[in-house]
Amino acid sequence: MNDLTIRRATVDDLPAVVAMLADDPLGATRESPDDLTPYRSAFARIDADPHQHLVVAERAGRTVATLQLTVVPGLSRKGSTRTVIEAVRVHADERGTGLGSELIQWAVDRSRELGAELVQLTSDVTRTDAHRFYERLGFVPSHVGFKLAL
Repeated sequence: MNDLTIRRATVDDLPAVVAMLADDPLGATRESPDDLTPYRSAFARIDADPHQHLVVAERAGRTVATLQLTVVPGLSRKGSTRTVIEAVRVHADERGTGLGSELIQWAVDRSRELGAELVQLTSDVTRTDAHRFYERLGFVPSHVGFKLAL
């Protein structure tokens, strides 16, 4: 996919990114693409944090995918740094083209460049297709995740 560019997201990318976040059964219940106000505030915090890498994949001037990569320094694993991949979305028109694999590979490569020794991600328990996708890319379902809404 040599016509693909993966780059740092800008505030101008928010409409496309939020639309992709909302374009699935879970996102449709928790995202509000008609009001970008809270997303602008969140984007400003993300953009100001050097440990956050919010990126978009662009093809022919169109935003077609996104993910957020977070660098987490830690004490466990002998002081290892890890990265966390979050909010992976591929535009509906691009699913099944290999774009998701390319985007995840970018995140893994970037993690190595940033000195990470481990890449982790979570996926909602209902996203069984995504689980098969991540396992195909070499990720192992090694932990059980928990959340507490505040």
